[in-house]
Amino acid sequence: MAQGEVDTKKCGSALISGLATDLKPRYHFAALEKTYYERLPYRNHIVLQETTQHATRFIALASVGNPEKKKYLYAFSIVPMKLMDAAELVKQPPDVTENPYRKSGKEASMGKPIPAPEEESACQFFFDLNEKQGRKRSSTGRDSKSSPHPKQPRKPPQPPGPCWFCLASPEVEKHLVVNIGTHCYLALAKGGLSDDHVLILPIGHYQSVVELSAEVVEEVEKYKVTLRRFFKSRGKRCVLFERNYKSHHLQLQVIPVPLSRCTTDDIKDAFVTQAEQQQIELLEIPEHSDIKQIAQPGAAYFYVELDTGEKLFHRIKKNFPLQFGREVLASEAILNIPDKSDWRQCQVSKEEEEMLAHRFRKDFEPFDFTLDD
Repeated sequence: MAQGEVDTKKCGSALISGLATDLKPRYHFAALEKTYYERLPYRNHIVLQETTQHATRFIALASVGNPEKKKYLYAFSIVPMKLMDAAELVKQPPDVTENPYRKSGKEASMGKPIPAPEEESACQFFFDLNEKQGRKRSSTGRDSKSSPHPKQPRKPPQPPGPCWFCLASPEVEKHLVVNIGTHCYLALAKGGLSDDHVLILPIGHYQSVVELSAEVVEEVEKYKVTLRRFFKSRGKRCVLFERNYKSHHLQLQVIPVPLSRCTTDDIKDAFVTQAEQQQIELLEIPEHSDIKQIAQPGAAYFYVELDTGEKLFHRIKKNFPLQFGREVLASEAILNIPDKSDWRQCQVSKEEEEMLAHRFRKDFEPFDFTLDD
């Protein structure tokens, strides 16, 4: 756009800028100013501080048949995100720029607390899992192959008291732990809906997904992808849900459902129907959206993620049924085990838990990304 042709200070919209920042579209088209303009693509993350995201291209188009004959058509081909390789999706164009909507360092620092400096590396935990331990790690919890000066992750907050899920806590039932990463671990659910019902948990103390640091989010996503592949190989699809209400440590429930039992749409319909029956407002949110864009740290919420990437979200304002997620999945429409909606009715002996954990570790090993290639 020629300088002086459009006064961007007068035509800009703070609301649209905010939406573009939160939604991170791959293409953003505008036509209000009736002129053609295509800026360089911009990135949607802060380099070395946030997980790499796809870039955005902003294109403004003129009116059809305008007398100046400015461009009013734009031809492009776009592949749906879910069909793209993750590495290809986030590949940055050579001419990519910084995000134009982010405030400068000076503006951002005014009236806002300075982020805590990054501290010591997360601890790495080793338990006798009676299985191959995987790649060698240095005392800092990093791979021995990594660079000599790795970026140190931010230390997670400390729990106010004893926590059943902080991996360093003596309260953790370590015989249920089936896999340990750098920032997260997998454990069999106590009183699970099935023998392979697992939890994705952060090693450090985080209450919810929206409070996770970038490096923890990245590993959570890696576990999600890996578990989907694992369960698909066994003829199952998995459903994930989180209830950030009356809980102190993030527990991302991962429940496999046999493909022969029902479709993804059946699962979605079951959640929507039971939510309506209990007067729970369950909203569908964009497939590739981030829960952090919807819920603020400290906010109570429930969300479920289907194997297609679709998400259903409820902002908890008052009483919420603690077993809602389990009740839906245990219902006749899904797993048809209504008597297992309460985990306390599904507990087995420690010996049986150890046997189930051993079996899961063995079955999961071919998919374990923490092992050496």
